[in-house]
Amino acid sequence: MIATKSVRQNILDAAQLIVSNKGFSAVGLNEVLQAADVPKGSFYHYFGSKDAFGVALLDHYFDGYLEDMRQIFQQHGVSESQKLMNYWQRWIANQTLLTDSGKCLAVKLGAEVTDLSEPMRAALDRGTSQIIGLLAEALARGVAEGSVTLDDQPGAVALRLYALWLGASVMAKITRTSVSFDEAMLMTRRTVGGADHH
Repeated sequence: MIATKSVRQNILDAAQLIVSNKGFSAVGLNEVLQAADVPKGSFYHYFGSKDAFGVALLDHYFDGYLEDMRQIFQQHGVSESQKLMNYWQRWIANQTLLTDSGKCLAVKLGAEVTDLSEPMRAALDRGTSQIIGLLAEALARGVAEGSVTLDDQPGAVALRLYALWLGASVMAKITRTSVSFDEAMLMTRRTVGGADHH
């Protein structure tokens, strides 16, 4: 069973790199299996369909993403507002890397697969809801410690900010500049109030 899991993991890791570059629909299964160095006939041994593979890929991506978020928000000796700024700085770095390994699959696949695959849409919904939940918890902790000031409930603000940053990421892809990230950061600092004072 351990060997099976490691091969499956290898396929998902290889796929994440390729899909973050090309999108989901444009990627052939053979390309993924070749990159993972797995025999062509074995795909359906690990995944029941391309849809099931897409769901597993998104779940795998969000697991790693959420773990990175938790590490940022568990830093000691750092105010919650600074942790939030660190999170968004990491977002900018990931979206502007010259390599494709850091690219956000929620940004890449959000518009592409939601109309094509209900299971993948649901996986995106699950993953993004968890991200928004962690943001809301950080905002609430920031309000409690006095480093963040909000004019609405943390959950509502978290949803707005996540939507803002998703939109900024799409605009950055369209314009091939970081202007939308500068604007998103400005709006974020205004929204969380105390974030400028660390």
